[in-house]
This record gives sequence, structure tokens and C-alpha cells, in this order.
Amino acid sequence: MLTDPISDMLTRLRNGVLARHQRVAVPHSRLKAQILGILQQEGYVQDIKEEATGVKRSLSVGLRYNKDRRAAIEGVSRVSRPGRRVYVGHAEIPVVKNGFGMAVLSTSRGVMTDKTAREQKLGGELLFTLW
Repeated sequence: MLTDPISDMLTRLRNGVLARHQRVAVPHSRLKAQILGILQQEGYVQDIKEEATGVKRSLSVGLRYNKDRRAAIEGVSRVSRPGRRVYVGHAEIPVVKNGFGMAVLSTSRGVMTDKTAREQKLGGELLFTLW
């Protein structure tokens, strides 16, 4: 049993990029599907496919690379963990890599990027940063 499934998903993405894999399998959950949907909209992952083998469901994530085989995801940092939750107001949302990265927040209106949360003046739990 995992105590931090979001961190596990981010580690799978990071390891897949470092090993230059085309696809990475992640156990399915609604929160992970929402987070991966945001990463797809922002251009960090190529596509997401839901796969089912018997009772278990998983998400197959296509990793994105450019022509030079340089990954779209260069780094990921988990901010809020089960042992230390980090909540921020809309004015305290960090700017990642001078705007070249992004932060993902869990707000009262769902999971969203830092840019969207600032526009809607929403704070929430700062899940992770990505660049």
C-alpha cells in the first residue's frame, strides 16, 4: 500500500523520462487522471490512455520529447506531502522558473495550474512544481 500515490506517479514520470521510455504505466485514480489531464493540456505529456486488465485499471502516459530527444519534463518537485501539507493563498502561489515551469494546486474548484488559480483568485494545497 502506498502512502503517497501522487509522489509515486511523479517518480514514475521522472524515471521514465530519465530512461527515455515512450510510455509509462501509472495506477489509476481520479486525482491522477485530473493531474495528467492538466499536464497534457500544458504540453508536458503526449497522451493518456486508460487500460484495464481484469479488475485493475491503469493509465498509460505517453512522454513527450522534441526532435533532439530532449524531454518536456526536466524536473519535478513534490511540495505537499502526507506528513507536511502545504497550503497557499492566491497571492502566495510561487512562480516556478520565472514562469517557464508550473505549479499544480488542489483547490475547492478542482485541480488546476498556478496560472489558473491566480486568475480565479483561489488558493489551495500546493501539490507539486514541474519544469
